[in-house]
Amino acid sequence: MSSSTVGRISSISNDKTLRTMAIHMGLYGVALLFVLPYLYMISLSLQPESIAISSTPHLIPPKITFANYSELISSSMIIPWVINTFVVATVATVLVLIVDSMIAFSLTRLDWPGQSILLSIIVASFLVPFYVNLVPLFTIVADLGLVSDLLGVVLPAVANPLGVFLLYQFFRDIPDEYDEAARLDGFSNFQIYTRIILPISKPILSALAIFVFVFNWNQFVWPVVVLQSQSSFTLPLGLVVLRDTFTFQPGLTMASGVIAALPLFILFLLLQDRIIEAVQFQGTTG
Repeated sequence: MSSSTVGRISSISNDKTLRTMAIHMGLYGVALLFVLPYLYMISLSLQPESIAISSTPHLIPPKITFANYSELISSSMIIPWVINTFVVATVATVLVLIVDSMIAFSLTRLDWPGQSILLSIIVASFLVPFYVNLVPLFTIVADLGLVSDLLGVVLPAVANPLGVFLLYQFFRDIPDEYDEAARLDGFSNFQIYTRIILPISKPILSALAIFVFVFNWNQFVWPVVVLQSQSSFTLPLGLVVLRDTFTFQPGLTMASGVIAALPLFILFLLLQDRIIEAVQFQGTTG
């Protein structure tokens, strides 16, 4: 091999290395832009109030204290609000997974009259803005006596067509041969649903669970309409109360933001592999 050929290969290799380094530096820079507000929020929550309110911002706290967290827990109702939010998000997520998976199973694996009509209604419901339903929903919830009740927040959240649509697309890609083989072994429709379809669908169910949980954790408009007592507030409502209460105390305000965001961060770390599996499975079966 001539020296000129070796030089060209070495030059191409160096160009690829530089290009790879530039791409990684750009990606890390973008990631830093996303992470920076959260880092500053954590930093402010750990700073003494005298430093937090100073005109000079400190990304790295010159002095660390957990007084903001202890005062927040002792002087506010943030713990009951966290519990209320967790109950709403968890119950809504479980109900959505059960109800929507059953509907999607019946639409894709069973044969009954009116399937196409029901699917059309579900798809058409995407065109109706949520705000149009606020008054009818509140009327129904008030008639049921669920005002200022967490159940009044959960039940409308279950009637979400997105879960049905996602699971419908996923279940439709599962080969029918699985059902035929199971029926030859004497499986009923319910056994096919619980022992074949659901285990195969763990990735998409996990992704849907994350989406529904996060949506209900952050939901503000509907809870602010239904919940009328502070003891029943969820975290988004409670954070507004805390912001008005601790107007000139940024450390306490940021501490409440950290407490509100931490459960979602932990949830994502636990289930991020399931999201990747769902995308990969859809790509191979679509």
